Amino acid sequence: MSEADPAPIQDLSAGKRVGLLATCLIDTFRPNAGFAAVRLLEQAGYTVEVPVQGCCGQPNFNGGDEQGARQMAVQIMQTFAEFDYVVVPSCSCAAMIRVHYPELFPDDAAAAAKAAALAEKTWELTSFLVDVAQVNGVDAALDATVVLHDSCSGLRELGIREQPRALLGRVSGLQQKELANPDVCCGFGGTFCVKYPDISARMAGKKMADIKAVGPCDVVVSTDLGCLMHLGGSLHREGSGLRVLHIAEVLAGMADGEESD
Repeated sequence: MSEADPAPIQDLSAGKRVGLLATCLIDTFRPNAGFAAVRLLEQAGYTVEVPVQGCCGQPNFNGGDEQGARQMAVQIMQTFAEFDYVVVPSCSCAAMIRVHYPELFPDDAAAAAKAAALAEKTWELTSFLVDVAQVNGVDAALDATVVLHDSCSGLRELGIREQPRALLGRVSGLQQKELANPDVCCGFGGTFCVKYPDISARMAGKKMADIKAVGPCDVVVSTDLGCLMHLGGSLHREGSGLRVLHIAEVLAGMADGEESD
């Protein structure tokens, strides 16, 4: 190759297998978001598999049951050991693996090494699409004004803020509005909303007030289904017409459960 020849474009996805950790909430309550995540990864050129899987152990870990969390972590480590990447359409579950798995095995060097290896190749969906796959466009349209709710785990544990906004900015017809306090928790917090329901509900109320303050909008979007379920419940009780959508559904053109034209 001469100096004048352009450098070949590297296919970052060539030969790369992605294991999708679908998460318990998506598998049980919003499978459409899981299907949307698969579509996005396949559009980016990756081979995607969804192996039989269990919980990542986050509820156990948050509740102080480290032994139970370790048992579940071992299962996840075995399930996803052979994949090049593990992609998770949930900031909190991704943070459990990336941040907390390596801390679970202080007295087991072999298990700690496997946990660290899994953590290194595990990514939240929007971070993977932007930071690894280098996706700069999506084949989707949504004629709506959207508010993005940032996941606390995404912001504080994974440093995810600009990636979902950049991808939403590529959706045809979509307009984004920013909350005045985007870094404030919605009150879900996993088991927090069960342990402290009154506090959790008040926090959700403050988040609802923040959403209303941005002016007319149509959809609340997030990278975490737990947050969306929590906010969606508050919206339903208020009789609001706002929709709640996982960001994967918007980016894949599956906001109505099927690919948009």
